[in-house]
Amino acid sequence: MTQRSREIGIRVAMGSTPGGIFRIVVGQGLRVAGVGLVVGAVASVLLTRLMTSMLFEVSPADPRVMAVVALLLGGVALLACVIPARRATGVDPVTVLTWQ
Repeated sequence: MTQRSREIGIRVAMGSTPGGIFRIVVGQGLRVAGVGLVVGAVASVLLTRLMTSMLFEVSPADPRVMAVVALLLGGVALLACVIPARRATGVDPVTVLTWQ
């Protein structure tokens, strides 16, 4: 969020609400995480033959395991997006937009 603080400051100066800023930051982060989850799920299905020697008592394409892992990674991604989004809602536009 440090790199985007000027953008957030401009949005706040133009009248964006803290909730709007929060939604933008979390939404953009979750989009990237979602693409990563989809690519990872497809890759794991395609690479099941390589994984069979590394898995014990679980089939390589077990849908329950994949769902639990996807939910866990999605939750971590959500947390990783919420923390900077909360920080972004407190950006002071005057401080951020002054020339340094």
